[in-house]
Amino acid sequence: MILGIVFIRTMIIYLSLLVAMRLMGKRQLGELELSELVITVLISDIAAHPLQDIGIPLMNGVLPIIILLCCELIISGVIVKSSRIKALLCGKPSFLIIDGVINQKEMQKNRFTPDELAEELRSQSVLDISKVKYAILETDGKLNVVLFPPERPLTAGQMQIAEDDTGFPVIVINNGHIIRENLSICGKNEEWLQKELTARKVKSAKDVYLMSVNGTGQIYFAKSEEKNET
Repeated sequence: MILGIVFIRTMIIYLSLLVAMRLMGKRQLGELELSELVITVLISDIAAHPLQDIGIPLMNGVLPIIILLCCELIISGVIVKSSRIKALLCGKPSFLIIDGVINQKEMQKNRFTPDELAEELRSQSVLDISKVKYAILETDGKLNVVLFPPERPLTAGQMQIAEDDTGFPVIVINNGHIIRENLSICGKNEEWLQKELTARKVKSAKDVYLMSVNGTGQIYFAKSEEKNET
């Protein structure tokens, strides 16, 4: 009986958290601002109490989650409309490097060490600080690097080279499962798919790990390794 109650309470809290995080939006899931981080920590802490003690009323966990979610939605709406309030709650981007020179005041203000700066630059394939026009520490903690124009990679447009638009690749087989909706998007059918599989000496989609098609009809094909071993 107790195990059943724990299971039901856990599922209710779990689903409540899923709905709350989903309503917060994809941006919040990947990049947490200060206010979003605070609410996320609070929600995780509040949700844990009803799970640890079944004597606590379930609404004591669900209701605060709903209240915090409403607060987050209100704050997000206000931030979108007011840049001043956004700067107050989330702060402003900081320029850690300007014209190849490290801004030491901003480094100290953000408690950013030279080692951390070098590590962030290396993660973006930048080894020479003098080649950096701007290094901007965004409000979500991400460092964006802008190189001097001569150091930036050339594009086909700059070299006046015509490049075909291959379109967006669409997955038609995912881990052995045919995605029929995506086949229709590509203007293909299962008969076409079977011909392509036969041409690659594959009997069925179950033997395929990944297969995608782009706008020009180019196919990426990866056979399942598990099937290769058996």
